Amino acid sequence: MIDTSLLIEVDPRGIASVTINRPEVLNAFDEDLIGRISSAFESLDTNPAVRMVVLRATGRAFCAGADIGWMQRAAANAFDDNLDDARRFATMMATVARCGKPVIARIQGAAYGGGVGLACASDIAIASNRARFCVSEAKFGILPAVIGPYLINAVGVRQAQRLALTCSVVDAAEALALGIVHQAVDEADLDSAVERCAKELLQAGPVAQASIKRLFGQLHVGPITGEVQELTAQTISTARSGDEARAGFEAFVAKRPPTWVLAE
Repeated sequence: MIDTSLLIEVDPRGIASVTINRPEVLNAFDEDLIGRISSAFESLDTNPAVRMVVLRATGRAFCAGADIGWMQRAAANAFDDNLDDARRFATMMATVARCGKPVIARIQGAAYGGGVGLACASDIAIASNRARFCVSEAKFGILPAVIGPYLINAVGVRQAQRLALTCSVVDAAEALALGIVHQAVDEADLDSAVERCAKELLQAGPVAQASIKRLFGQLHVGPITGEVQELTAQTISTARSGDEARAGFEAFVAKRPPTWVLAE
């Protein structure tokens, strides 16, 4: 039997769609889906034909977080088995966040628990105005440990702690104000908003985009130390001497699109 819990398509422009397809459980993830998401992002990351990934879902929810059956099985496991399971979950989140290609989260409905984590691990999150967000783990006597770093990076420590302690449900407008999402639009405009973002991403050099993600992943708010200065100097000097930069500068001088921009 073919597993359809995760659907993967790549269009001619190199835009990959990774679609969570478990609408009957509000796209909650279990052990199997976690492994499939990790494998999908690892494969797309190394595929030179892929320019970006759009993470989406079917049905009325984006992702309800952990499947309750999975959580019950985990609760019954010994500590070592639980640790292995948690490490696989942490690997999935890191694989999404560290993908060398830009990742857009298309959030059409509810995102709870790990669903909030996926939104925060993506580079750009665009939500429908009917989307709702909740860091819900404490309601089940657990905590948002694995998604915590991504949530904190998105909204800051104080707001992350408030969301985790209260399990408050926030609407798309508040999620936008907090930084969980970058854009909130009417449901009818969601696909066009994602498409506009994708077209903007296609204008930039893919090597430059991968370097941006790699560099920004090493930078933190705080003093700009000598080590940070050296890291940024080394990074830009490497980029300037690369083939993509030469092609970009030549295209600019010649007043033509660079090689990575597809003709309309």
